[in-house]
Amino acid sequence: MELLRLGAVGEERPYVRDADGTVYDLSSVTADIDGAFLASDGIARVRAALADGSLTPASVDGLRIGAPIARPAAVVCIGQNYAAHAAESGSEPPANPIVFFKHPNTVVGPYDEVLVPRGSTKTDWEVELAVVIGKTARYVETDEEALACIAGYTVSNDVSERAFQLEVSGGQWSKGKCCETFNPLGPSLVPADEVDPFNLGLRSWVNGEVRQDSNTRDMIFSVAALIRDLSQYMTLDPGDLLNTGTPEGVALSGRFPYLSPGDVVECEIDGLGKQKQALGKA
Repeated sequence: MELLRLGAVGEERPYVRDADGTVYDLSSVTADIDGAFLASDGIARVRAALADGSLTPASVDGLRIGAPIARPAAVVCIGQNYAAHAAESGSEPPANPIVFFKHPNTVVGPYDEVLVPRGSTKTDWEVELAVVIGKTARYVETDEEALACIAGYTVSNDVSERAFQLEVSGGQWSKGKCCETFNPLGPSLVPADEVDPFNLGLRSWVNGEVRQDSNTRDMIFSVAALIRDLSQYMTLDPGDLLNTGTPEGVALSGRFPYLSPGDVVECEIDGLGKQKQALGKA
C-alpha cells in the first residue's frame, strides 16, 4: 500500500492507495500523515481499516500530489554515502557518516516547481532514498533496532547549490541545501516492511537524459547503520526525514551542466515511484 497526501499547498488530506490501485480517503483514521500518526501505529490502523472495509473510495483525479508526510521537524542528510559518488567528488570514502541538515520548509511535493536561487550558478540534482522515522531512535545499539524505528520509505531529490555549499559559504554545506523548494519528496510513503532498502535501483534524468543509474548496494553506510550512528548524537523523532545520500552522476562531477530555469528533473526508485520537477526562477 502507499500513503498519500493530496490537495493544494497547505490543504493536503491523507489518502491510501491499496494494492489493487483503489485510493481511499483516510480522514476517518487521521487528520494528516505526520509524526503523531506514525507514532501511534498509524500504518497498522490503516491496514486494519482496509481489511475491514471501513474506508471510503475517493475520486482524486486532478488533485495535486503533496509530499507524503506533513512538514517534518527535522530533515537530516548524509553526504558522500555512495562509493562511486565519493570518487567522482574527488574524495576518499568517508570513515564516518557526513551529516548536514536541510530546513524543513525545503520539503515540497514531487511535482512542484523547483526554484533556482537568485545568484545561483551551480544548482544540482540528487536522487536519494528517503527514510521516514516512525519510532523514536535514541542510542540504538543494533541494526534490528534501527530498522524497527523506520515507518517507511519514499523518493527524495536533495537539490543543492554547489557554489553556496562549497565556495561562498566556506564549506558550510547547509547553505547550499536550504534554498526554498530544495527537497521535492514523494510521490508516496511505502511502509518499511514492504521495501528492501539494501537492494533498490535509483535513477535520475535531466531533460529526458539519464544522469544517475545506481543501486543502494553501493551505499557506504546502510540505512540501519545510519540510524544507529545518528542516534548516538541526536534523537530522531517520528515524522523526521532522513536523506541517505546520492549515487554518482551529478553535475558536481563535471560530466554534466548544472541546472537552469526551464530544465526538467526526474527521479525514480524501484517500488517507490517517480517524481518530476520543472525548474523556475526564485
